[in-house]
Amino acid sequence: MTQMLLDKVFRPAFRNDLLEAQHDGARIGDLAFSTDSFVVHPLFFPGGNIGSLAVHGTLNDLAMCGAKPLALSAGFILEEGFSMESLWKIVCSMRDAVGDIPIATGDTKVVDRGKGDGVYINTSGIGVVPHGVVIDPSSAEPGDVVLVSGEIATHGIAILSVREGLEFETVLETDSAWLGPLVDAVLQTSHVRVLRDPTRGGLASTLHEIAVSSQVGIRLEEAAIPVRADVRGACEILGLDPLYVANEGKCLAIVPPEDAEHALAAMRSQPLGRDAARIGEVVADHAGSVRLKSRIGGERIVDLMSGEQLPRIC
Repeated sequence: MTQMLLDKVFRPAFRNDLLEAQHDGARIGDLAFSTDSFVVHPLFFPGGNIGSLAVHGTLNDLAMCGAKPLALSAGFILEEGFSMESLWKIVCSMRDAVGDIPIATGDTKVVDRGKGDGVYINTSGIGVVPHGVVIDPSSAEPGDVVLVSGEIATHGIAILSVREGLEFETVLETDSAWLGPLVDAVLQTSHVRVLRDPTRGGLASTLHEIAVSSQVGIRLEEAAIPVRADVRGACEILGLDPLYVANEGKCLAIVPPEDAEHALAAMRSQPLGRDAARIGEVVADHAGSVRLKSRIGGERIVDLMSGEQLPRIC
């Protein structure tokens, strides 16, 4: 019965002609392939649920390679007794999140009651990187500019607010969204060296990984990093650093200095990038590390965090 429900919601066919060139005879480029598993708790949260999160997460992994998605797969680990009504809401949210991109294949498995926390989801995606697009986390160079597409830490605090029963003056929703259109807009106007979505480990961990991979230093300006006032306040109350809180609808772009303004304008032209900001630069000194200039003028090292501040939020 579960498989019949999934077949009803998802498109079952992945046509071979999707792999054919559709660019007026231009060479397509490389295939990109990504997979990820989602174990978020709670399953439903303001602005989304585990289903939409799974779709957005895998689509964004493809987008961070500059790839245009062709199809996804979906695998479900269901706990015995899980509500069919909840499952229906989850798969419908996946259908809405994926848009015209087919979910071409899937699978369901059931585990004993008490051993699955409701549902876990794995999604995999395949896409095509247009010819000439080369995005590599090891390609950042001194002088490059670091951009972020919007306010950080919203997703993690939205999840925590439901999990811990926190209340805010306004409803705090996840930022989970597909970044493909925003990335396309940036790539059409600018040369981009690195793209990353700062999910687990947040902005700090992602930039630290880039610094190590490229063997460069990264210097951030704390005052330039966009954070919602209520998110910042929640982080202060809870003793969390917003730099390490997960995001699901934001991306980092590292671009040459001559392309920075074009890339920033392209981000801001998109609904998901209206709060985009220039937050730092790549430097030659302190290779492999990230440093933050504070609002009061001091400087501190932004280390790679061991573990997660907030587990089970992605």
